[in-house]
Amino acid sequence: MPTAQQKRFTQFIKWRYKHISDKTFTQIMAVVVGLLAGLAAVTLKNLTYFIESSLESGIVFSSNHLYFILPIIGLTLVYLYVKFVHKEKLEHAISSILFALSKKKGVIDLKKIYTPLITAPLTVGFGGSVGLLGPAVASGSAISSNLGRLLHINAKTRSLLIACASAGAIASIFQSPIAAIIFAVEVFSMDFTMLSMLPLLLASISGVLTSYFFLGNEVLFNFSLADSFEIKDTLFYILLGVGTAFASIYFTKMYFGILKLFDPLKSPKYRLLVGGLAIGIMLYFIPPLYGEGFGFINNLLEDNHTAALGTTPFDAYMDNIWVVIALLFGLTIFKAVAMTTTFAAGGAGGIFIPTMVMGSALGNVVAKVINHSGLGFTVSESNFTLIGMAGLIAGVLHAPLTAIFLIAEITGGYELFVPLMITAAISYLITKNAIDHTIYTRELAEQGALLTHDKDENVLNVMQLDDVIEQDFKKVRPTMFLGEMLHESVSKSTRNLYPVVDQEGILVGIVLLDDIREFMFDTALYRTTTVSTFMHQPPEVILYGEDTMHQVMRKFKVSGAWNLPVIKDGKYLGFVSKSKLLTAYRRELINFTK
Repeated sequence: MPTAQQKRFTQFIKWRYKHISDKTFTQIMAVVVGLLAGLAAVTLKNLTYFIESSLESGIVFSSNHLYFILPIIGLTLVYLYVKFVHKEKLEHAISSILFALSKKKGVIDLKKIYTPLITAPLTVGFGGSVGLLGPAVASGSAISSNLGRLLHINAKTRSLLIACASAGAIASIFQSPIAAIIFAVEVFSMDFTMLSMLPLLLASISGVLTSYFFLGNEVLFNFSLADSFEIKDTLFYILLGVGTAFASIYFTKMYFGILKLFDPLKSPKYRLLVGGLAIGIMLYFIPPLYGEGFGFINNLLEDNHTAALGTTPFDAYMDNIWVVIALLFGLTIFKAVAMTTTFAAGGAGGIFIPTMVMGSALGNVVAKVINHSGLGFTVSESNFTLIGMAGLIAGVLHAPLTAIFLIAEITGGYELFVPLMITAAISYLITKNAIDHTIYTRELAEQGALLTHDKDENVLNVMQLDDVIEQDFKKVRPTMFLGEMLHESVSKSTRNLYPVVDQEGILVGIVLLDDIREFMFDTALYRTTTVSTFMHQPPEVILYGEDTMHQVMRKFKVSGAWNLPVIKDGKYLGFVSKSKLLTAYRRELINFTK
């Protein structure tokens, strides 16, 4: 029997349907989701900073140059948690959300609410070279998804609220509500309409207010823009755009390359050991690779490259600006390596903030090279540091608008809109032409599970093959006589197609009613002619688990068939008819355009 609480909850659901419209309820939920996502982000930040400050003040590893052994400790703790508590492989935060939106109708596992709040602080707090934004978005999205399921919210609205959660988390971390909305639109492929705009706006405001409430006026970047844009620097910003584009391509290729390099190491223990040692070595020579790297960015913005680089084996040569430039460029190169190695070793985190760190270093390097080239040019190093971040975000994430508004909001640098647009646009255009998909989306695109701003494309991505497979076709055996086939299959079927299947369930051919029509009443053939005489191969087959809905549509188009068999693990499963496929397509298209 339902408990008193369950009865009250059921009454609340009924009351909600009766008194609150879906539109109003979605807006209320957007505020709630933004608040909860903001709380998750604040919790994540505080846990990470607590671990970092405890290690710094309690163990004093940094002053003893022993900090480079911390990542392997953090990764070991993550490994133990995953093995004995989580018991599933950690997934990339944003990619898993995108997959849930396209293939799971916005359903996200309950444990993904708290797992990022444990694994990410352990990874980053102990020096893993990844960011906290992805885990914050993952936790907020899981909260939104499960709350939506609890309150019986439909799949489309649930997906919108997941995007709202991402906006709330980003607004809370960066205190940048506009960029948070744009991120949801660009990365989650949300339709930029008033229907989605208002909930995203409410969630973003709710998230940023949560951050102000718990953190006050504390911001990530204590920087006030001092140097405005000068038209004479336009060529250099174009140059920076090209440089950040190539850096973005390098970043993406290095990510997939290092992950592939770790593939032969099947045991998580070996991955942890090799990855942890590699990160430690990199940290010893380039200390700013430790953790997220916000302190590094702030020091560069304050024109304090000595504090940004920290204590290195090259301290005796820091008076030479070209040594400084070389070390900063080294960080640009190795940030992608350290980040991906952290992931490969079993760590949890995001790529957004490492992208910013790499971009800030590259922008500062370009400015320093210009200023010390001896050619008489002078540019603002702080401005190039900022705009370098925008260039990398635009290139790596294919999110130029997010890059522009984020950098402008977090620094108050609206006067830099023109150079931000120049660099971000160039970086995005070059990178997009070189690499079709981002780190977030490449695997999803290969699986046919990637949502885009193309409605037709999205419809095919959300469609499930299981929903259109029909299994009411009467199977026949190749050794079956014609009379037996007519009596056992044809007379009892409403179909005009019969799959021919052997004893092991393998499809060996098909027989159409037209193939046997002229022989159906020739009784002399009933006991002399077998099904194998009439069967022929289907024009095409659909491979279950391998073919995407795009490929299924293409096979129907190329073959001209009205029915195609589905093969699963080498055996016959059923048929897909063109009419049912198109009906399902039209139904999903209507849902997308509501």
